[in-house]
Amino acid sequence: MPDRTLHATVRSQLDEERARLHAQIDAAGGDSPLAHDDNFADSGQVAAERGENLSLTGQLSQQLVEVDRALAKLDDGSYGLCEACGRPIGEARLEAMPATRFCIDHA
Repeated sequence: MPDRTLHATVRSQLDEERARLHAQIDAAGGDSPLAHDDNFADSGQVAAERGENLSLTGQLSQQLVEVDRALAKLDDGSYGLCEACGRPIGEARLEAMPATRFCIDHA
């Protein structure tokens, strides 16, 4: 199980990542579609941009779910244990990927 110093470092990293993801989701327009004129001549381009925007916000939202899950694990004391085998995840892996759910063997 990772020590308290690592937990403090990881919590700080996760909090920063959470704030960054929220900012990116907000900048991308969140879940709201792009505003456009239905009579716009290049509606295909608007549709493509809307699709890219939805894909991006979906990916960012999934990353946010992973960060929130890691923060919840820090709170409940289960942080740093592989969800597949239950063994401790190496500290180097946790430092590199604070939201990871699996040890290197199950990644």
